[in-house]
Amino acid sequence: MSSKMSSDTNALNYFQIPVNDIKRATDFYEGILEIQMIPGQMTGGHMSFFPTNPSGGKVTGALVQSDMLSPAKVGTTVFLNANPDLQLVLDRVTAKGGNIATPKTLINTETGYFAFIIDTEGNFVGLHSTK
Repeated sequence: MSSKMSSDTNALNYFQIPVNDIKRATDFYEGILEIQMIPGQMTGGHMSFFPTNPSGGKVTGALVQSDMLSPAKVGTTVFLNANPDLQLVLDRVTAKGGNIATPKTLINTETGYFAFIIDTEGNFVGLHSTK
């Protein structure tokens, strides 16, 4: 069996968004995405997991407060699912303490829209939706 990545595998398995204040960051993402995050622990830190169905084969991630990680505006960019309409999520960003770095922008009619935000922790995060 080959161990190389193929078009049948996910390029992304899991992601982490570093935070300084797990409660504040959890409140921000729960508020803008209208989700319930799942609290957790790790050695030397705290986590808050994005909801997922473990048997569904879907990629998930977590907010992580740890001395080993620091929020950043540069580096790898994670895009979060803002379906059904990106504008609905963007309308909640500033009210929850974040900033909009790039407003809702059309990629193309098939792919949909993207925007960039700066979360309450200083992370540069992408949002995507088909509408």
